[in-house]
Formats: sequence, C-alpha cells, structure tokens
Amino acid sequence: MGKKINIYQIDAFTDVSFEGNPAGVTFGDGLTKDEMQHIAKEMNLAETAFLSASDKADYSLRWFTPKMEVDLCGHATIASLHFLSEQQTIKENTEIRFDTRSGILKCRAGNKQYFMQIPIYKINEFKNDRDPILKAVGLHKCDVFDAIPFLILENGYLYIYVKKLQTIRKLKPNFKDLLKLSKQNNFGGVVVFTQETIEEGNNAHLRFFAPYYGIDEDPVTGSANGPLLLVLNYLGLLKLGTGETKVSFEQGDFIGRRGRIGVRFSSEENELFISGKAVTVMKGEMFF
Repeated sequence: MGKKINIYQIDAFTDVSFEGNPAGVTFGDGLTKDEMQHIAKEMNLAETAFLSASDKADYSLRWFTPKMEVDLCGHATIASLHFLSEQQTIKENTEIRFDTRSGILKCRAGNKQYFMQIPIYKINEFKNDRDPILKAVGLHKCDVFDAIPFLILENGYLYIYVKKLQTIRKLKPNFKDLLKLSKQNNFGGVVVFTQETIEEGNNAHLRFFAPYYGIDEDPVTGSANGPLLLVLNYLGLLKLGTGETKVSFEQGDFIGRRGRIGVRFSSEENELFISGKAVTVMKGEMFF
C-alpha cells in the first residue's frame, strides 16, 4: 500500500485568497528526502514546507522548491505557523521554535499575525562586473546610482537599488542569462528594490528573481524582505534606532500577488523578525 498525506495550500503575507505567496504545508514525519522533493515538485509552488518531530525544538522545519531543498523560506514558515494554528497545536502569543538548516528560529502567532525570526547575514559589496547583471535583469545604467553599490549577503542574495518604482514595474528579466550569471557570480537570487512605494507609509518595494532555485520570480519573499532593513541601513538610506526599528515592505503587486511584510529589528537583542498574515486556500490528500 502506498502513502497518503494531508496537505494544505496557504497564501502567506496576505489575508485575501489568491494574493501573497502560496506555499504547501504538511507533516513530514515518515517521509524521505526524495519523497519530500517529489511532493514539492508535484505541488509546483515556490516552496513546500514539511513539519516533523524534533529533539532540539518544537518542530523540525524543512523547505523544498520544485528543484531543491533550501536553507530558508519566509513565506512557507509563515504558512506553517498558520497551518499549526488551524491544527490548534500552538498557543496564541507563545514562542515556538523551529529546527532548520538555518539554525533554531524563534516564531510566534498572535492577533492573526505570524512572526518569524530571520538570521542576520553578513553584508558585502559586490565587486564583480555589474553591467551583465543589469542587462540580464532588464535594467539600464541610468536606472541605478553609480555611487550606491550592489550588495551581496552571506545567504547568496544580491541586492540592487533602483531609483524609480516605475522601473521595477516594467522589469522583464532574461532568466536564462540570469541563471548563467548566478552560477558564474555565486549568487542565488536577485532583489531589485526602491524606496518609492505604492502605498504611503511603506518603506520599500521589491521584486525577487531566483532562476537558480528554479523560481523565475517569487511573489512575496520573506527571506529577502527581512534582510532588506539591514541593507537600507548599510547603504545609509534608513537609520536604525537604538531600540527597535519597525518598517513595512511591499512585493508582488506587479505580478498580481500583492503582499505586505512587516520587519522589525532590535538593536538591543540583535534580532531580526518578519511578520505577516496568511489564509488557507486549499486542503487535500496526496497519494503516492
């Protein structure tokens, strides 16, 4: 007899169905890595999350794209918290810890919001030739500032600051060239961002391209939005307070998947968190 699992599809960083970023979530106890990968490929979402027992934390949490296992995924973690809330296995405003490939991550659920710790990555200035990357992403030299460097983070994300929101709206990357450059320059994803926003009160808008991970464009990316707060601080575009700094970022609007992410950094604790809402759009059974 084959196996059967219950699996949810949950839209994260939104409370409206068909917006935000969809993730698959299921319990992974008894599944092999190959089975998890096959399930993620079948779901064909940016990531599918697998929760299982852990002797180090409340749960073990693993994330798979249709192509590979990844070290961190924000939206699938937010979706996992929503999944556990619907399963009534976590309590409101009580810390829950996940054992992941990025270490132990502190999270919690409360007031229909979900909070996830993001690792703090080392930031370096990108020293390689910028021009081929600009071309592959669909940017021109006039779209960026010569004096503002590209930044590459320890997690392999490349951050590019552009002047205008309209530029981001019109981007049409050459994903074949971008994949080749990702391999040549050792980056996994490209974050193109601006401080011009759609909604007043938000602090930045971004798009995220990651053909290296098998995801041409991710709608709303927690693992890119969280570090963006520290990127803005590094570039002198936003100043961190001595206590807690809170911002909100936008993503997904230009591909019909509007999402909003809260980001909070505590200087005293040296901790970075993202937050957002989530909504279940599908529950089903998978047989294999």
